[in-house]
Amino acid sequence: MSIQGLFYIVAIILLVIAALPVNTGRISLALLGAAFALLAYSWPVLTD
Repeated sequence: MSIQGLFYIVAIILLVIAALPVNTGRISLALLGAAFALLAYSWPVLTD
């Protein structure tokens, strides 16, 4: 599995957890998941 795939899996897990009624305090899991998704999407550009 590539690092890009790993970033996508982490993003999906974070977004699913963010959809659950869990209190995480100051950390926004949805924003963190979106950041991982954006990182995974732009990974080929960053590593070229």
